[in-house]
Amino acid sequence: MKTITVPADQIPVSREVEVLVAGGGPAGIAAAIAAARNGASVLIVEQRGYLGGMGTAALVPAFCPYTDHEKPVVRGIGLELLETMKQACGPDYMSRYGEQLDWVPIDAEVLKRVYEAKVLESGAGVLYHTFVSQVVMSPDGSCVDGVVIVNKSGRSYIGCRYVIDTTGDADIAAMSGAAFQKGGEQGELQPGTLCYVLSDVSYSRFHEYLERTGDTGQIPALVQKAQAAGDLPQGRKEVSGFSWISDSLAGVNFGHIFGIDGTKAEDLTRGAIEGRQGIRKQLDFLRKYVPGFEQAHLVTSGEQIGIRETRRIVGDYTLVKEDFMSMKSFPDDIARNSYFIDVHLANSQSQMNIQHLPSGRSHGVPYRALLPVGIDNLWVAGRAASSDRVVQGSLRVMPNCFAMGQAAGTAAYLAGTSSMTSREVPIRGLQSLLVRQGAWLGEEAHAALNI
Repeated sequence: MKTITVPADQIPVSREVEVLVAGGGPAGIAAAIAAARNGASVLIVEQRGYLGGMGTAALVPAFCPYTDHEKPVVRGIGLELLETMKQACGPDYMSRYGEQLDWVPIDAEVLKRVYEAKVLESGAGVLYHTFVSQVVMSPDGSCVDGVVIVNKSGRSYIGCRYVIDTTGDADIAAMSGAAFQKGGEQGELQPGTLCYVLSDVSYSRFHEYLERTGDTGQIPALVQKAQAAGDLPQGRKEVSGFSWISDSLAGVNFGHIFGIDGTKAEDLTRGAIEGRQGIRKQLDFLRKYVPGFEQAHLVTSGEQIGIRETRRIVGDYTLVKEDFMSMKSFPDDIARNSYFIDVHLANSQSQMNIQHLPSGRSHGVPYRALLPVGIDNLWVAGRAASSDRVVQGSLRVMPNCFAMGQAAGTAAYLAGTSSMTSREVPIRGLQSLLVRQGAWLGEEAHAALNI
């Protein structure tokens, strides 16, 4: 590749904070709230003009389950945000979803306001329309001293004591030189999806069809009928799901865009183009085949395609499939996960790899999985936490991101109280504070903590 040498430049120091949170998705939101509520000075740097990540920018239409089918596993800040969104959506929404904790539909505009209000109420700051372009390391390379940002104001520097990487792609960790993995053995990645919202649809007519046919809502018979007739391309044999925001407004998660690396702008560009082309075909299918969608109108599509998988850090501990299947607990658990293994395979001939845990069961997420090897003041929370590819297919969803983010933010606050590194944070103290502030670490952990 051709290169040039850019002249050295003096740039202003725009801010100095205790805790810098890079990325304003669910993990970053929870991290910022947790650290700020406990008293740290916190700034979120976010590339868009709002918070929310995949649930707002990509219009992922529903929250994945918060429960293990018997009780909520994700609690604390994540559950608080869910309940606040439900209340803000109004009485009709509450009458349908008020008691629901799994697959709760997202009203993206409401969620943007809820996230922003909760972050600002916590005392954290937000800087929108800003990218991190470079990290500045300590002389020995063990810590991130600060980051160079770029936005409409130009380039500037933010100094910080601690960094929480909630970019979803481990961008800060990668810039810092931390080791990571990406995709499968041949570099294959789960496909993306461009989600969208439809109006002028009929909840009652659609559910009459479901009751009449016994369909669960993913309409496989209609999808396969359309594929056989040439009205849909071959590939996945069902819709991932419809999420009904109201009787006439539905979010849609449908189809795959293959060969997309979410860390490459060229791939994201191609994904956006292919995604919009795919929506046109899907809308024709829905109007022609699906009861209740005859007059469907496309309101909006995601600002970007939904990304399921990119980098995974190499952490002090890597969660593996055996940990998931054996429902393993760890002495340094900071969250529990019960979401099924949900790996969308990387080509149109493949389908999905799904494996469930028994009802009422979960596995632990150890603190060490948030710590990239070799960096002492950096946490990585969210889908890029340290796991194998199989477990990442379970760990990646929004409720889990909230839980990991709350843990990272709480740990950063604790580290700052005594100028500790991330690895010096006392685990029992971290767990106790998490539990006192609403997190759930499992019955055994709570009993051991006497809380």
